[in-house]
Amino acid sequence: MTQTNQLVILITGAATGIGQASAHSLAKAGHTVYSSMRGTTGRNAARVQEEREYATANGVDLHVVELDVTSQESANQAIQTILSEQGHIDVVLHNAGHLVVGYTEAFSVEEIERLFDVNVLGVTRVNRAALPHFRERGAGLLLYTGSTTTVVVPPFMGPYVASKLAVDGLAQTTAYEVNQFGIETSIVMSGPLTSGTEHFPDASRPADTATTAAYAPLDSMVARNEEATSSLFQSGVDATPQTIADEFVHIVSLPAGTRPFRTVVDYSNANVEKGNALLWELQADYLTRMGFANLLHPVIKQPKD
Repeated sequence: MTQTNQLVILITGAATGIGQASAHSLAKAGHTVYSSMRGTTGRNAARVQEEREYATANGVDLHVVELDVTSQESANQAIQTILSEQGHIDVVLHNAGHLVVGYTEAFSVEEIERLFDVNVLGVTRVNRAALPHFRERGAGLLLYTGSTTTVVVPPFMGPYVASKLAVDGLAQTTAYEVNQFGIETSIVMSGPLTSGTEHFPDASRPADTATTAAYAPLDSMVARNEEATSSLFQSGVDATPQTIADEFVHIVSLPAGTRPFRTVVDYSNANVEKGNALLWELQADYLTRMGFANLLHPVIKQPKD
């Protein structure tokens, strides 16, 4: 296990994929990690046992905590559990999310509401539970699993892209406000992954089959959507959740005040970095002309023990 400045880290949606890979990697890097998921005594009981066995076998400080991001009570309880056991929290890694695939019109309002409840409001609930502690302590890192879809806007997953855009907007505007309390923000924008995640196999599709059928002329494009995405990768590239986990480990390892606001892990060559650079330039200019340039960067303080 690598020795490092040990941090206490909460990860949402850590049962599989990016969340699980990040929990293992951050724990191996020497941090105290709380891997959160729903149904720790029910649907995910077997996963909880697997994580405990992993922690023992690898000699790492990895715990599992119950957290349903659709419940404010659950978010509050998870934060309080960690505080009671560790005394403080250094990092919240927002990773919980769900994917939907299909024609946008075919999704009912209720289906989109359920998606936003997890992907967007879930972030809000966890932040509302964690930020009072971060503000009181004068330190903390909000770490987000972002998406390159917010820049490239791929087809046939409209509600999902909209939810990721919403989270990105919340992350940015929240950063302006919490920067003043010594709280940092980093958004890791993930490109498409080739394997190792249940995101696509578990994706929901709209229940409105009649409206879906009305878009039949586009079905051939939907059918080759995954193949078209795969064609963007260079030969031999294996973009797995571990590539995102490695970036989280790197960001967490950096000293407070030096962590990047955005990074991109993308092997589809979407050139998202160019869009990010331009947007940051425009945003910085706009806030500076408003007289709010001080909101652009965190005011780093010595954490209160």
